Amino acid sequence: MKTLIGGAVAAVLGLIGVSVWFSEFLQVLAGVVPIMLLLGGGLALYLGFDELKDTWKKDEAPAANPVDTDDSEKYKQEIDDLKKEIETLKAEKA
Repeated sequence: MKTLIGGAVAAVLGLIGVSVWFSEFLQVLAGVVPIMLLLGGGLALYLGFDELKDTWKKDEAPAANPVDTDDSEKYKQEIDDLKKEIETLKAEKA
């Protein structure tokens, strides 16, 4: 409740301040807007360049083969062994 009352008082005082010192408010606004545009544009340029560098790094890195040929041969051999074992179990059961 204290926050609500404090916020209402601050808003009323701000409204009164802007109405009394309107010309000064416009001068401050005229000085702040270009600075904010300059800083915002600089930040956007920095972030865009950083993102561009990340895409360059991704393009330069060679795509690694997820499965080595040694591993694939090992798995093929294991599959063949399991197939043979299944066939022997079927023959024993029949």
